[in-house]
Amino acid sequence: MLGSCGEWACIGSRNGEILVLMKPALAPSMLAFLMVMQMTLAADPSAAIASDNPNLHIRAGLPNLKQRLEDGKECHVAFLGGSITQNTGGHTKMVPAWLKEKYPKVKFSLTNVGLGSTCSTSGAFRVESHIFGKEDVDLLIVEFAVNDDQDASHPARECLRGMEGIIRQVHANHPKCDVVMVQYVNPGMLARLQKGEVPTSIAAHEKVAKHHGVISVNVAAEVADAANAKRYTWKDYGGTHPGKFGYRVASNMIIAAIEGGLAKQDDKPRKLQAALDAGSYDQGGFVALKQAKLSDKGWRLGRVGRELLPLGGIRGQYESYQLLRGDKPGAELKLDFEGRTVGAFILAGPDAGIVEASIDGGEFTKHDLFHRFSGGLNYPRSVIFATDLKPGKHELKLRLSKEKNAKSKGTTASILFFEVNR
Repeated sequence: MLGSCGEWACIGSRNGEILVLMKPALAPSMLAFLMVMQMTLAADPSAAIASDNPNLHIRAGLPNLKQRLEDGKECHVAFLGGSITQNTGGHTKMVPAWLKEKYPKVKFSLTNVGLGSTCSTSGAFRVESHIFGKEDVDLLIVEFAVNDDQDASHPARECLRGMEGIIRQVHANHPKCDVVMVQYVNPGMLARLQKGEVPTSIAAHEKVAKHHGVISVNVAAEVADAANAKRYTWKDYGGTHPGKFGYRVASNMIIAAIEGGLAKQDDKPRKLQAALDAGSYDQGGFVALKQAKLSDKGWRLGRVGRELLPLGGIRGQYESYQLLRGDKPGAELKLDFEGRTVGAFILAGPDAGIVEASIDGGEFTKHDLFHRFSGGLNYPRSVIFATDLKPGKHELKLRLSKEKNAKSKGTTASILFFEVNR
């Protein structure tokens, strides 16, 4: 940035990273020097990723993306994940910046539907409406390993069902969309990797990627390798939510994977592979609240806000959503649906209660909506009420229990959408 500061020229960055005051006559040469310095910092050797890095898995080409880039017209890149993806200064900024520089004639459009705290289960139910609801997508970059581990604490089956649900929906419904899967890392996952173990979520997601021929980028394994080799530390990387250097490492890996995929000769039409798990959420989707039949009392429908959610923080991205709020024990609703799995995408706040669910008049099962992160936040999460049902039409009956989690301040349910896997 070049500007006037009295009789001096002012060169700096908007974030205040570099600031130099000097006579105007020297400013142009210094500006050029600073630009070179910033490029050098961006190309930190310790963040460099070789094309043969063992943590890049180029299982297939990216033929559809390659065609779009060669056509030189328009290309749509989408990002799906949790808060690591939601960060607009991370790989969701760095990878597009590289694409735009490398393919200057292509007009890129970007979609970022990262939602903090959400897992691959939520991802499988929202991928269609959130990613593909408006226009075709040429490349999807998806990550959920960290949130499947630390937020949802998913067992292997749920990690697999969520991620496979995402991948099979893309392959079946949007065959011209190529996919790159990314595995990020948190301290617990890093410790397991450094001991030679593979975290549950990464193992499940890599299993899906291998079976379905998806390129994957194991940032977690790369960070563990780097730490063991003392190339850089966990502190250098920046933590669960990476710092600038950590995102540079991840972005360099994603870029190397994209380059590898584009270089790979792979002109054969993609064949839809059979599901690893017949219960995967590969036909998942949101069902609108209006489809439910409510009992006369105990439920309110309105916009997300303090009127319906008096306790706990409310993240801004949900304020445009409709919310179905139940706050009286015994309040019931019914939902007719067709599918094998039914659940709900909810906001679980400090007063989240327990719901009881019955399918087709069967025995009620209890589901605690309160999450360990609900204490100060209306925490977004998916709760599955029933799965592995016989395909076809069913009726869900949901009622609020008078029981509650010992840490909860109430017996409420706050539903954003129902979730159904056909």
